Formats: sequence, C-alpha cells, structure tokens
Amino acid sequence: MAITHEQDKGTAPWETKRKGKPRGVLRKIITWAAAIGLVGLIGSGLRTQPVEVELGMMARGPLTVNVIEEGKTRIRNRYVVSAPVAGQMRRVALKAGDEVKANETVLTTIEPALSPLLDPRAKAQAEARVQMSDAARMQAEQSLELTKTAEKFAKANYERVHSTSGTGTFSQTERDSAERDAEMKLREIRAAEFAAKVAAYEVEQAKAALMQMQSPSRDGAVIEVRSPVSGRVLKVMQESSMTVNAGTAMVEVGDPADLEIEAEILSRDAVTIKPGAQVSVEQWGGEQPLTARVRLVEPAAFTKVSALGVEEQRVIVLSDPINPPPAAKALGDRYRVEVRVAIWHSDDVLLIPAGALFREGSQWKTFVFDDGKAKQATIEAGHSDGRMTEVLKGIEAGAQVLLHPPDTIKDGVSVKKREG
Repeated sequence: MAITHEQDKGTAPWETKRKGKPRGVLRKIITWAAAIGLVGLIGSGLRTQPVEVELGMMARGPLTVNVIEEGKTRIRNRYVVSAPVAGQMRRVALKAGDEVKANETVLTTIEPALSPLLDPRAKAQAEARVQMSDAARMQAEQSLELTKTAEKFAKANYERVHSTSGTGTFSQTERDSAERDAEMKLREIRAAEFAAKVAAYEVEQAKAALMQMQSPSRDGAVIEVRSPVSGRVLKVMQESSMTVNAGTAMVEVGDPADLEIEAEILSRDAVTIKPGAQVSVEQWGGEQPLTARVRLVEPAAFTKVSALGVEEQRVIVLSDPINPPPAAKALGDRYRVEVRVAIWHSDDVLLIPAGALFREGSQWKTFVFDDGKAKQATIEAGHSDGRMTEVLKGIEAGAQVLLHPPDTIKDGVSVKKREG
C-alpha cells in the first residue's frame, strides 16, 4: 500500500477533508446575532407601553347647580264661563283661538223657559245669587285696593334701595329682593283686577237673570252670555245647541300673553328651591333660553308614577317669565318646555371635570398626570352640575387629571397624552 507524503507526516486521512474554517465562524456569528435580535424583539414586545389617555385641566371658575325637569306653560288667569240660568242654549259660533273682549263679545245666548223663571223658589234663588255676587264683587274690589297699597310700598322701597345703590348701604341681594317684590306686586295687581272684572261680570249676569224673571218679555226671555275678560277662547266645552242647567260649563277664556311656567319637581329637590330663584326655560322653540323667576313652591306634594313604574312624590313649582322676547308670544297654553332651576351658585370655586372622578368606598378619587405617570389622589368633592364638580381639598389648580380612565390605569402606571 502506497503512503503519501502527507501521511508520512502523521496526518489522519479524514483530517484532510476539513476545509473552510473561517466559514464556520461566520455562521456562528450570524446565528448568535439572530438569537440576540429575537430576544430583543421579545423583550421589547413584553415591555409595558404607556397608556394613551385624555387629560383635563383643573381651574377656578363659576359653578351653578340646577334642578332640571320638564315643565309646561299655562295661562295664569283663566275663566270658565257657565250658564247663569237653566234654559235652551244656542250654538256657540266661536272657536278656540278667537279673540274676545270683556263685556262686548257675546259667547252664546240662553232662552229660558217661562215656567221656571216665574217659579217663586227660582226667583228667590236668583235674588240670593245677586246678593252673593255683589258681595263677591265688593270683596274683590277691597282685595284690589289692598294689593295696590302693597304695590306702592314695594315700589317705594325699590326706588329707595335703587337710589342708594352706589353708597354700599344695601347689598346686591337686598336690591334684587326689592326688585323681585315690586315685580310680584305688579303681577298680584293684575290678578286682582282680573278677579274684580269676573266678580262684576257675575253680578251683571245674576241681575239679568233676575230681571227676566221679574218682567219676562212676551216673545220669551233671552239672556246674552258675554265674555267676562279680554283675551282669547281657550276651549269650547259645549258647542252645539242644547238644554243646559244653571252652572253648566260652556266656554273657557283667558289671556295667552299672561303665561306662567309649571314644573313638577321631585320633593327632595323642591325643598332646595326658594321663591325668587333664577330659572332658565329651554327647548321652548326659540334659539335662546327664556329667563324666569320662581314665584311659588306649592306646599303640598302629590304621587305620580314614573315611566318605569316607580311612585314619586312631586311638587308643583310655578315660575314667571322675565321680559320674554317677541318670539315667545307664539307660546300658548300647556306647551312643553324644559326648566333649569338654580339651587346653588358660586362665582369662584375650584373645578374638576366630573369624568375624572371615580369612587372607592366612600371616597372620591382621581388620577393626576405627573411626569408621564398616573398618580392617584383622594379629594373632597362639593357641589356638582353633572359636568363639573367643586373640589374642596386634595388637589390644586393647574393640575392635569385623567378623563375617563380605563380599568388598566393604576397608581404609577405610565401614561401619555392622546393626540388629536
């Protein structure tokens, strides 16, 4: 067997096949680099990324707390015209919305039968009705005089307070109270005048009925029923001709310009509403809200079943519009509106968006944006209007808070502001 020169040097035959040692080192370097890159990618994927959040700013400003409820308009002084005597009522030609004038517009006529008119008992009742109506008229006139006297005093008090407004003798609250009293007395005079007109009308109707009894005409007695007040026809209760009894309701009349706002407020909210409170009337059909003022919070509540079947105790709150614009003349009786009654107001409080607050147990808390971290803070909250909340202590003005933080946000979690 022939032995080569390399074999003479002691080199094994299989060792002669090992070539390219530099190529094996390069393969190892590439393999390790790929492994290190893969580990880096996995670590980068497992690393916690900052959570994108919306931020709100703590600032000082005014805050008004309102009670919001649906309401409706209604005519303050309305009158239901009824039949003064029994008889045959002619057809009512008027329709709802027609204009009427006091003691001029004839609503309908009644032709009473002669036999009831000549009945002694009916005659005595008619005489008593005249005396009762006359007494009611005198009482209404006395009430009107008392109201005018109270209005003079309220007006003089307002002028005295207004004339000293620059001296600082009276506070702004006292000036507003004097102005409110003067306005309310003017409205009371209007209501008293309305009552006096109605009382005088009832006297005339009673006398007319008695006159027909005492001297009935040969062709039959006819009583014209006229409108007691100026305004418009609100509703026709009985339109067709029919035989009516004394006291049968026929037509309802009133002045659509003399409106008030009626709202049914939950009793727990009604206790916080005081006469004179500011009211904003919205969704009435105009672009700008109407301004009104609470005149009366009725002392008795009533039970009402909500849409969810829950029994609620509600109280009627009446408000008077203040200087309504010309567009508000389109409002009529029982139109739907939305009222916002102010129950608390402050011109300078520390405010936080309500969406930044959450509750843990009995405490209110929020997350503060602190150099890329979410820091939990406990605060003491005050009044709230549903959008902004008063902060009494626990955080300072100028701080940025997280709005609507998700459940993944914990104390110390990295966060960043959401762009856009």
